[in-house]
Amino acid sequence: MKDILEIRIHGRGGQGAKTASQFIVEAALDQGKYIKAFPEYGPERRGAPVAAFARISDKPIHTYAPITNPDIVLVIDNTLIGFVDVTKGLTNKGILIVNTCEESSKMKEKTKFKGNVYTVDATNISIKLLGKNLPNISMLGALVKIANNISLESLKNKIKEKFLKKIGEEKTEKTIESLIKGYDEVR
Repeated sequence: MKDILEIRIHGRGGQGAKTASQFIVEAALDQGKYIKAFPEYGPERRGAPVAAFARISDKPIHTYAPITNPDIVLVIDNTLIGFVDVTKGLTNKGILIVNTCEESSKMKEKTKFKGNVYTVDATNISIKLLGKNLPNISMLGALVKIANNISLESLKNKIKEKFLKKIGEEKTEKTIESLIKGYDEVR
């Protein structure tokens, strides 16, 4: 078993991949874990493909190297499949979580990934609850349920801490609701 859990997140600029990686590591830090998070993008604009990364461990993390063999990959925007190799470096023991209304078997076909594939309609959740296509938080709910290494409560607290003053109580509660829906609806 690896000492470090490595997560890669694929999305498009403006969908919250970088924010998602920050929430992952900050929630893990609050649980006493060691962490690292970093994005990978250049001077791209909104809508351009981006990737973000997170590392979590019970021991200090001494590497600053890129993540080449992730344990978990989150795909916030499924239109990247076929355009970006979202399964690159992911072994058959890895986990792929895709934002789509399609079943996981369909995503297995599309990606040709032989490991565990899960899906959640994070876009629909975010549009219904937030009125915007901001699927990153619902994807984090799915991650929490599947990976089972970050507590849902810790993520709720991070969301409150980051958003309460910025967007107010009502929108913060809707954001937390989208986290819980992602957790409940991942399949």
